[in-house]
Amino acid sequence: MTTHTKRRFAAGIVAAWAFGCVAAAPLQPAPLQPTPMDLAGAIRLALDGPRLRAASLAADAGAAAVEQAGHYPNPTLEYLREGEGAGTRTTTVQLNQPIELGGKRRARVALAASTAALARGDAAALRAEVRAETIAAWHAVLAAQERAQLAGTLAGLAGKSSAVAARQVAAGKASPIMETRARLAAVDAGTELHAAQAELAIARTRLGALIGRPGEALVLAPQGDATLPPLRPLAALLAEAAEALPVRRARSQLAAQEAQTQVERAARLPDLTLTVGTQKVDDAGRRQAVLGVSLPLPLFNRNEGNLLAALRRSEAAREDVAAAETAAGADLRTAYTRYEQARGEAALLRTDVIPSAQSAYELTLTGFEHGKFAFLEVLDAQRTWAQVQARQWQATQEAWRAYADIARLAGAAIEQDKRERP
Repeated sequence: MTTHTKRRFAAGIVAAWAFGCVAAAPLQPAPLQPTPMDLAGAIRLALDGPRLRAASLAADAGAAAVEQAGHYPNPTLEYLREGEGAGTRTTTVQLNQPIELGGKRRARVALAASTAALARGDAAALRAEVRAETIAAWHAVLAAQERAQLAGTLAGLAGKSSAVAARQVAAGKASPIMETRARLAAVDAGTELHAAQAELAIARTRLGALIGRPGEALVLAPQGDATLPPLRPLAALLAEAAEALPVRRARSQLAAQEAQTQVERAARLPDLTLTVGTQKVDDAGRRQAVLGVSLPLPLFNRNEGNLLAALRRSEAAREDVAAAETAAGADLRTAYTRYEQARGEAALLRTDVIPSAQSAYELTLTGFEHGKFAFLEVLDAQRTWAQVQARQWQATQEAWRAYADIARLAGAAIEQDKRERP
């Protein structure tokens, strides 16, 4: 083998090895593209999710059941032959038509219509629930973003404080214990930053699951004025809560149970069966008409048990309506109180307490650099500033949770407030 041939052979082996390495290398997933999303868009995506589509299909199935319930029972065609030998046989062909008595068809249609209305109510209630969950999840992400930003700021401040303490120790103006404490405070701030980032990732994942998008790729669009909106008076919201979706669903269940009671009451009267046909007798050589009426005798089964059970279920459904009305009012009052308390706390912290705490920290840090304050006072001011900011975003998040609950119970009043607000 010549030298040129050996070089070509070696080059071929190297190329084949390189190709095999490239082919065997795992394919890296393409990076997720950021998805800008505002609250209205997130709600639209959530309302177009598989849960709502399944509820819509269930409502469509209820409409089809109403159509089916209106059909009349099918007739029965019978063929009878008696005898074996020719000339001695009797052949009968007859048509049997059941006739429903007691308003069975009307009661059946009413029951199917009530069930369909219940399915539509369930779909509407699910829409309100998904909308409230999306609002709460959206603002949970916003709150988690604020907490992560706050934790990053505090981590930077802790590093700055640690650097100041190190300079003071180097200049002989402070004890080395202060530098150690400053470093520990910086470590705690870094731990808090990692926890805030993990909470933000979890909040994004929950929101992404609701809207059907990867949570890590979501970028929340600016919302403009992010202040918490005022609400209408509680009395106006309570009037709207009287027609809340849970209450309407309980009423739909009551209507369905009452329709079932009518079905069971109608079932007490047996159905009539009419028979029309013809009969051929071979030995007589002629045909003759066959007419008949069949009516079961309600001697042993009058459907009393089913009727009594339906009546008891109707009474239970009526009590459920009263319970739903009471629960809706109580839940709305609770959510309203939570919202007003959290909204007031967040506003007070944002406009008064946080600026004062920030100013106190900055003055304390400056005074420490000039030897006027101890480092413990710097740490205390820094901790106070962090705590009041954390309370502010916690109060804001709690207010938005309460707002979502109010929107679920008195959604029409909330939407009217938005239209009336300039």
